[in-house]
Amino acid sequence: MPPSVTPPVQGLRLLPVGTGAVLVEVADGPAALALFDALNDALIDVRLREVVELVPAARTVLVRYRPGRGAAARIIATIRSLTVRTGSRAAGELVEIPVVYDGEDLDEVAALTGLSAAEVVARHSAPTYDVAFTGFAPGFAYLAGGDPVLEVPRRPTPRTAIPAGAVGIAGLFSGVYPRRSPGGWQLLGRTATPMWDLDRTPPAMLQPGMRVRFVPAEVSGPTGVSESRRGSCMTTPTDAVAMREDRRDPISLEVLAAGGLSLIEDLGRPGLGALGVSASGALDRAAFRRANRLVGNGADAAAIEHVGGGLELRARGSVLLAVTGASGRLWTKWPDADDDPHRTEVERDRPLLLHDGEVLVVGPAETGVVTYVGVLGGFDVPRVLGSRSADVLSGLGPAPLRAGSVLPVGNATRGAVSGAPEHGPGLPSGIPTGTTTGGSDHGTGPGTEAPSGTPAGPGTRSVVTVDVTLGPRDDWFTPAAVAAMGHTVWIVTPQSNRVGMRLAGPPLERSVSRELPSEATVAGAVQIPADGQPVVFLADHPVTGGYPVIAVVVPEHLGRVAQCPAGTRLRFRVVPG
Repeated sequence: MPPSVTPPVQGLRLLPVGTGAVLVEVADGPAALALFDALNDALIDVRLREVVELVPAARTVLVRYRPGRGAAARIIATIRSLTVRTGSRAAGELVEIPVVYDGEDLDEVAALTGLSAAEVVARHSAPTYDVAFTGFAPGFAYLAGGDPVLEVPRRPTPRTAIPAGAVGIAGLFSGVYPRRSPGGWQLLGRTATPMWDLDRTPPAMLQPGMRVRFVPAEVSGPTGVSESRRGSCMTTPTDAVAMREDRRDPISLEVLAAGGLSLIEDLGRPGLGALGVSASGALDRAAFRRANRLVGNGADAAAIEHVGGGLELRARGSVLLAVTGASGRLWTKWPDADDDPHRTEVERDRPLLLHDGEVLVVGPAETGVVTYVGVLGGFDVPRVLGSRSADVLSGLGPAPLRAGSVLPVGNATRGAVSGAPEHGPGLPSGIPTGTTTGGSDHGTGPGTEAPSGTPAGPGTRSVVTVDVTLGPRDDWFTPAAVAAMGHTVWIVTPQSNRVGMRLAGPPLERSVSRELPSEATVAGAVQIPADGQPVVFLADHPVTGGYPVIAVVVPEHLGRVAQCPAGTRLRFRVVPG
């Protein structure tokens, strides 16, 4: 059948997503893929020169762009003028996936549909599915074409952890979780077939246009996807060795204790949303950039992101570093002198020279949560898909740091070290052990507010205020709920991490009760699951989601959100988009 040509203006909706994206809604999945193709064509001929990412979904395409004077108006005008060709995609290869149907929600799905568990299995494994689009996480494919009798809603409250290989359904879609991750789909079974593997080209087993059939299988031997081999793509920093060009021996930091969660981060891997890969990167970008600027690095040099206290780092060779972000005690010591007289208190937000064998200790955070340790030259760990960032949802990038990890120092310098003009091309000299150079910008000591708005610690009576813009799905909520979101004082719960921050407060009531077809999300999105409790997406958020987003945190305040510990009182302030 030859492709038809239709302009997308009729039935098209443009919905704002924060201050740098627009969600384009069309009638159905084929129309969304046709629009995605047309938008890609417009990218090639630079009609959409400000656009940095396109993410197709069930009935929408997210268009993310660089904000600038007139950028939004030009992009909207271009979208409305596009010509879309439909019906031009041919069916792809057929992939069979064996499934052990023993999922946690099999009986619940049977009750929801009025079928027996055996009938659910039979109906789920009978059709041939089409890979409509990918998203949520690397390797997660949304499979369309299932039996309409099995159309069931997502769970009211998403699970915090679903194992790799879990096979689930939500609405009219089926899917396989590539690795352990949160999710709200109803689980029918599990498979040992890996959905994502960086050793494979392409890494994702399922691509849009392919067809899929689920084949019931018996339990025989180990089942489920191995997190270490297939579900995770993380590399171990200890395995990497780098040499400084101006030294015979490698310069590095050895991790003696990792405390809470310690990761390597840079500014992430933006632009890969269509592959199901989120940008990831540093949670508090202002504090991250400041750590690099203080030691003369480029803004994107890899640094340590640490949550909590208990981080201990020993220098192998002299290392110039800076510690920014959350406030708290910071000191240096020598490994054979643990008594207090041999400890030297040092300041955050100042360049610090750590001599060979000297240990830096990061104490518990007193205000804020996230600390950054930047080093002159950056950390030279392997890049994955163009970035050194660890993504805890997808498993991409370096593995979390642990005692014994060794982090090689690279050559990512770009500018002068503040207060140390004689550092030259190599390490600076003449800076005493345990002292800091002058000339920092924006300290984060007591009584000083960091540029990212580091909030006060737990137990404070103050309320952290965060600016948001409404949309794209605020019209899915009652006017009272939209108003309540802006004046309610929410409580940050302990069930928060780099993927998202869960809040507790009066439930926000929907005016639209139907299921939302999965669509792309952005960092800062305030998503409202069926239980009405907000979840603020952070750096490692899913690429797509199926709960409506009522508002989006402005980029300048994302670091402020990330620095909120459990128990923080938080209020949203609605500002114009």
